[in-house]
Amino acid sequence: MTSPHPIPSPGERALQAHLGTAERANSFYSRQVHPVLTPPMADFIARQSMVFLSTADAGGRCDSSFRAGPPGFVTVLDDRTLAYPEYRGNGVMASAGNIAENPHVGLLFMDFTHHHIGLHVNGTAGLLAPADPRIAHARIPVDSAPGRQPELWVHITVHEAYVHCSKHIPHLEPASRPRRDESAQRPKDSDYFVAPPADLLGAGNQNGHMAHDPRFPR
Repeated sequence: MTSPHPIPSPGERALQAHLGTAERANSFYSRQVHPVLTPPMADFIARQSMVFLSTADAGGRCDSSFRAGPPGFVTVLDDRTLAYPEYRGNGVMASAGNIAENPHVGLLFMDFTHHHIGLHVNGTAGLLAPADPRIAHARIPVDSAPGRQPELWVHITVHEAYVHCSKHIPHLEPASRPRRDESAQRPKDSDYFVAPPADLLGAGNQNGHMAHDPRFPR
């Protein structure tokens, strides 16, 4: 049987043999795994407003991230090529830095609201300046995020794309983002997972116990 799956990894094959799933895996490879985006895949990506992104540095140390924007912010340039913008953030450039060392990327698009289906896209990526001809003259929506200008673009060559089945995908109802209740004293993003400043908590009480962080309700 000819499989379009380019390189089933040795780990995949070893576990398939051990667990007796090779026949099912071969059926999946031959029917579901494509070396290009099919028209339904391209249409699916054009409707999506979020994607989960996986990258790794040159040593294989992994990072997962999340990107979101207006529907179609990840643009299908053709059946082998995607592009998405990178906007100003915290300056760490974790995903882009990994791509600079190791071009292999994985994207997972998930529909939580309508068809409850997902799409994996694996490939290699490069970083392009906004003025690069491959971006400047591509079919990319102008000003898709009003008021924000990309610092760079991630240009992805598709190697394989395949379905993520609907089992266990939760249903989420779209809703407007609620207005933050300032009385709840939610910490700023930059303080959410790190120790608050000493002047917020104080040095503790007379019994030597750490004072309660007033940002969070008991």
